Amino acid sequence: MDSLSYWKQMGWGISALHLSPFVFLLFCTAAAPFIPYVSRWWESMLNKFLLSAACAVAGVILYLRPTADWARVMNTYLDYLAFLALVGSLFTVAGGIRITGAFAGLPYINTLFLGVSAILSSLLGTTGASMVLIRPLLRANQLRRHKAHVVVFFIFIVSNCGGLLTPLGDPPLYLGFLRGVPFFWTFRLIPVWSLTLLILLFVFHLIDDKIFDGEETHIRGSLIQAVTEAEQPIHLEGWMNVFCLLGILATVLGTGYFLNPFLETHAGPWGETVSKLFQVIVMGLIALLSHKKTPPSIHEENQFDFAPLKEVAVLFFGIFGSMIPALTLLGAKGEALALNHPWQYFWLSGILSSFLDNAPTYLSYAALAAGQAGLPTDHLGELARNAPNLLAAVSCGSVLMGANSYIGNGPNFMVRAIAESARVKMPSFGGYMLWSGAVLIPIFILMTFIFF
Repeated sequence: MDSLSYWKQMGWGISALHLSPFVFLLFCTAAAPFIPYVSRWWESMLNKFLLSAACAVAGVILYLRPTADWARVMNTYLDYLAFLALVGSLFTVAGGIRITGAFAGLPYINTLFLGVSAILSSLLGTTGASMVLIRPLLRANQLRRHKAHVVVFFIFIVSNCGGLLTPLGDPPLYLGFLRGVPFFWTFRLIPVWSLTLLILLFVFHLIDDKIFDGEETHIRGSLIQAVTEAEQPIHLEGWMNVFCLLGILATVLGTGYFLNPFLETHAGPWGETVSKLFQVIVMGLIALLSHKKTPPSIHEENQFDFAPLKEVAVLFFGIFGSMIPALTLLGAKGEALALNHPWQYFWLSGILSSFLDNAPTYLSYAALAAGQAGLPTDHLGELARNAPNLLAAVSCGSVLMGANSYIGNGPNFMVRAIAESARVKMPSFGGYMLWSGAVLIPIFILMTFIFF
């Protein structure tokens, strides 16, 4: 019996065993911070690493036992290094950019700020843009009594929906790029991206304008005076990091469209490995240059440290290893699941992304879509060419619906923590979901009828 037949004929009980490390790690990531006693244990980075490493080892062993396919394991962790290089370089570069100036939180300024920030999310990444832009937005609104809604919409727009435009914007899309989806393929999502953001910005402006009208007269007067008297409304510090950002973009495009084809022709099967290692080294050097050359004052003002990046590195080490048997099963058994329409992939990937990390969710459902279409599950370029509507549905569901809860996407919880440290009374977990249910779900229903 060959390897593929083994996975296809595997019983559902054994299949559940092969899925268990992946599911268990995702459950811990989502639930551990909220379980009494467990949450304190979970705060230790060492404990997270031990659990993550255990799940990775379990996943790799469960995959290797029937296949002995070490090449798949090595390629997966090469993807991990490339993924971490992109996230880490964008995070480091974003930490060296600071926006200052005397601009105030009037409704039209807040709306304009969120609109520009949404575009930057696709360039800096949702994590990078969130870390750079949340603090100036909080400073602009510090005089206002009611501002939690501003942060909630910031999470909707900047920490999630804005990242749909390019593979740099959100980790799921970059993982797709690493697995063969062309860099500019995501531009086909511009209609979804544009309509979603336009509706969100319109709704935000209506709500913010109504709340602003209810503020005390002296608060409204102070905000208007701050805008009137500002000689330099917005000032950007750390321009060198803008060029570092362009260097990251050039590296991604250059490897995808020039280096990869050259190496495939001249280096054979080693071409992909050399290309990914090249990206890792170049992005690492860019991040090192950014960190060394950024003035310490900017890092201090941004309260920059590597703790969030360390957590991403630790958790994704386990996710990448434990998802190998999970993705293999989805590819082998995809035809047995009754998922045939884009809207099904949009909502199922979205619901899972609402409470679990959206990067493995994207890979899981993209692999499922490829498996059902009889296409390779480890090279999503075939899915992008032959079933683009399915991949578009998975991409949109994974990215957009990460905004449905605080734990749907990494930046969500980070933004909430920064806002609360600035003495903004944020909604509870359930309170936030009331906001997302009232604002986002109707938009996603509309997107379903229009696009999926």
